[in-house]
Amino acid sequence: MWTSKANNHNGMFDRHGRVWFAAAVRGPGTPAFCRKGSDHPSAKVFPTERNNRQLSMLDPKTTKYTFVDTCFGTHHLQFDANDRLWTSGGGQVLGWLDMKIFDQTGDAAKAQGWTPFILDTNGNGRRDVYVEPNQPVDPSKDKRITGGFYAVMPSPADGSIWGSVRVFPGAVMRVVPGPNPSETALAEIYNVPLPGFGIRGADIDKQGVVWASLASGHLASFDRRRCKGPLNGPKATGDHCPEGWAFYPYPGPGFQGIGENSAESSYYSWVDQHNTFGLGEDVPMSTGNLNNGLIAFKDGKMIRLTVPYPMGFYAKGFDGRIDDPRAGWKGRGLWSSSGDRAPWLMENGKGSKPLAVHFQLRPHPLAK
Repeated sequence: MWTSKANNHNGMFDRHGRVWFAAAVRGPGTPAFCRKGSDHPSAKVFPTERNNRQLSMLDPKTTKYTFVDTCFGTHHLQFDANDRLWTSGGGQVLGWLDMKIFDQTGDAAKAQGWTPFILDTNGNGRRDVYVEPNQPVDPSKDKRITGGFYAVMPSPADGSIWGSVRVFPGAVMRVVPGPNPSETALAEIYNVPLPGFGIRGADIDKQGVVWASLASGHLASFDRRRCKGPLNGPKATGDHCPEGWAFYPYPGPGFQGIGENSAESSYYSWVDQHNTFGLGEDVPMSTGNLNNGLIAFKDGKMIRLTVPYPMGFYAKGFDGRIDDPRAGWKGRGLWSSSGDRAPWLMENGKGSKPLAVHFQLRPHPLAK
């Protein structure tokens, strides 16, 4: 039924208007420069042998695709302020591509790097010899952890890189790259406490607060500034900052017999850092996958952006764009796809195709 070989998942624009994709450009085996014995700086630290997706880039001006082989897997993509493309989907590593180096040299190996996830469990503020994930914490050493990123988000607040981790009940992880990320990056992990569980897509606001969709029917936030105890050391292994979390139930009915809850199964959350929609800056929004629309969280209230027709609107992600800052509400809006993998199950039935949907916020219903 599905014959795609590129297995494209997520796309992201760069500042030149080119589109970067998480896509397969080869089979699962990595090239020699990724593996043990290579002189690549990242391979010397943590060699890799397999991944399922790499990177491709489309330049709309030339309609030319460029394929970028990576030593790390890719799933979601996000640029930081320095044109470094960070990726999730790397499993045991966090990978990146320096777009400036790639544009200057065309050398994918030179432009990329990756790092394992290392907790500073000895608490000395730097990366040292570490124990492996299957070994107990040693207070005199650091500790490597697995899990990997699902969502990935560079923080505008301090340049750290955050990701959601889907190991049940879920977590968010913070990575501080340092001057030589392959050797200096340090990680922090914060597990989702009850009543939350089942993290998926997430994003970050300009204050450094992470917002995430949870399978428990909540929009969750994590604010590292609220943590009371040490953020490194032998006890900083995930359960050391429950006070950093807050949970906000999504709208809609819930399941019987388990108290107040929402059955909403949001896939992804995104933060409107730049007021592209019109509700203000730093407004978190989620895909309302059982609400036939999107859900925004503003001033403590959930706001449903419902698509009444065709029924079955199903977004896997969305983004905002300001086309004309002088045109008021007409010059800004959200863009989303709808249809998922089986659009013929939507209201229009057989022959239905995925939709591109534009959301705009009128100041009142009759505004023109």
